[in-house]
Amino acid sequence: MTSTVTTREAAEVAAANASGRQPVVFVHGLWLLASSWDAWRQRFEAEGYATVAVDWPRDPATVEAARGDDQALAGTSVADVADHVAEVVAGLDRKPVLVGHSFGGLLVQMVAGRGIAAGTVSIDPAPSRGVLPLPFSALKAAFPVLGNPANRKKAVTLTFDQFRYGFANAVSEDEAHRLYDEFHVAAPGRPLFQAATANLDPRTVVRADKANPQRGPMLIVTGEKDNIVPFALANAAYKQQRKSSFPTEIVEIPGVGHSLVIDSHWGEVADAALAFLGRQGL
Repeated sequence: MTSTVTTREAAEVAAANASGRQPVVFVHGLWLLASSWDAWRQRFEAEGYATVAVDWPRDPATVEAARGDDQALAGTSVADVADHVAEVVAGLDRKPVLVGHSFGGLLVQMVAGRGIAAGTVSIDPAPSRGVLPLPFSALKAAFPVLGNPANRKKAVTLTFDQFRYGFANAVSEDEAHRLYDEFHVAAPGRPLFQAATANLDPRTVVRADKANPQRGPMLIVTGEKDNIVPFALANAAYKQQRKSSFPTEIVEIPGVGHSLVIDSHWGEVADAALAFLGRQGL
C-alpha cells in the first residue's frame, strides 16, 4: 500500500523521535489546516513535548494554496483520514498523546480506540455512532453542506455568515473576520454525511472503540457557546467514552464557541489540556 505520509509529516515524526520527548499529534477538523495548530505547538514544545501536526490526505500545504484549489479534498472520507493519522502515529517510537478538534476530535477518538495512543484530548468532537442528540444549532450549522446531497462528492466553502454562526459566534465581529481571513478553507462534505447517518448504518466507519484495553486516558473539551458541537453532543460522547476502564473526563470552557482552538481563548483550552495530561502523568 502506498504511504500517505507527506515529507513534512515524516520530518516532524523523525524530529519527535530524535528528541526523546513525549510526542503530541495534533489533528485538525473541517474548514481548517494543520497550520491552525501553530500556536498550540509552540506552547506544547515549551512545556517539553515534541509535536507533530497531521494533514488530511491531499491537504494543500497553505491556506493560500487551499483557496487556489478549493476541490482538493473533494470526496475525502472519515476512514481516509483516520487511516492516515494512524499511519503517521505508527512512525513514532512512543505512543503519542492525540489532540483533535471538531472532526479531528472524532478522529482522535477513533485512533485512540485502536490502542495506539498514550492519551487523548478530544475538543468539540463531531459525533460518532452511539451519540444520539440532534441539537437544532448543530443541524443549522451543518445545513450549508447537508442541505445539498451533491455536496457529498464536493468540498464546500462557507460564507462569512455561515462561518460566523458555526465557528465564530462567541467572538467579536472583528475577530470573526480575522479568523475567517486567516484560517478558513474549503472542506469535504463527505464526512458530514457519514456522521449524519452513523446511527442509521450498522456498518459505518464513524465509530470509536471505547472498550479497547489500550485506549488510554481521555479528556473531552466542550465550549459553552458552541453551535456546531453543543454540550449535549460533547456530553453524549463523554458518556460513551467513560465506558472505558481508563480515566475519562469532560470540561466545559465558559464563553467560547467552536473557534476555541484558534481564537483569543485558545490558551484557556490549551491550559485545560495540559492540566489533564499532567494529572495523567503524560
